[in-house]
Amino acid sequence: MQKKAMAQHKSFGRRILHIDMDAFFASVEENRKPELKGKPVVIGGMGDPSKRGVVSTANYEARKYGISSAMPLRTAYKLCPRAIFLPVDYKAYLAVSRYFKAVLLNITTIMEDVGIDEAYLDISENRDTDEKISEKIKTGIYEKTGLTCSIGIAPNKLLAKIASDMNKPDGLTIFSGEDIENRLWPLPIRKLYGIGPKTEEHLKALNIATIGQLAALPPEVLVARFGPSYGHYLHEASRGIDESPIITSWEPKSFSREITFQVDEKNWQAIARTLAELTKEVVSDLAEKGYAARNVILKIRYSDFRTVTRACSIDQAVGKEEEIRRMAFSCLKRVDLSGKKIRLVGVRVGRLEKIKNAISGV
Repeated sequence: MQKKAMAQHKSFGRRILHIDMDAFFASVEENRKPELKGKPVVIGGMGDPSKRGVVSTANYEARKYGISSAMPLRTAYKLCPRAIFLPVDYKAYLAVSRYFKAVLLNITTIMEDVGIDEAYLDISENRDTDEKISEKIKTGIYEKTGLTCSIGIAPNKLLAKIASDMNKPDGLTIFSGEDIENRLWPLPIRKLYGIGPKTEEHLKALNIATIGQLAALPPEVLVARFGPSYGHYLHEASRGIDESPIITSWEPKSFSREITFQVDEKNWQAIARTLAELTKEVVSDLAEKGYAARNVILKIRYSDFRTVTRACSIDQAVGKEEEIRRMAFSCLKRVDLSGKKIRLVGVRVGRLEKIKNAISGV
């Protein structure tokens, strides 16, 4: 009865496709350097596991050793010393991303760009079968880039994203509203988008290990534990319900840059020089996208991992480097640096306005 009710939910009249490129950064590198194929490859930081940095992508050979994204490079090296470590080449990956997304736009213009290596498409009005659409995408991407992708097709974005991860690499998973009980509910709770380590820990304290067990919990239990918004989300998501639309365009809320020093830094001039460089990069991002900002936030992380932020705001948006830098250094003056070592410096600009409404120019 419950499954039938869910299958009749209005979102189940949609056909949403989620595409996820397989180990994207590493695959691009393997394509450029065929001698890497079949070897464990880890992309992250400056490509030096003896220095600070995290894993951006590991190919499937490296993942066999337990290496995963966001893991410290030093940890990855301990797990697989023979892995090949390479620095992130974002410009190269972005160029390939544009190629594969051009293929997607030939299928439909109703596309939500959610990252350099993934996207959602609304194919509800496409008369081709799911299999035929997927074949067109896979063939087109391979011809353009030499890379493979995994595709999930489902009645909504939530299920499509879960589906695209179920048969990697080079997979295709088609998920219908009738598959909730047999295919969604047996999955571990971490497979549900929006559940991280902390939520997993709380749920396991309630003896909840699978999405099905989560779906069986009364909503009031989840609301009491996680609050109204997140509690209701968990209740609906565990039942495969998701009404979120495909967003074909969006306005950025902020631009930011940060850097972790290879060795904790206590020299004020080095910290100030780094802040000036980061500010210049942020201003370049603002100019490229046509925005100015009214808010600057400085982020400082000490060697003991304690993090502080300082903000500075003005009434009229600006885009000039000297103005943004002045605000950033105004924030820096309010941070205690005396005798302290700094691990990370970051700067973020927010409260954005389009250039035509602001004093701008770099």
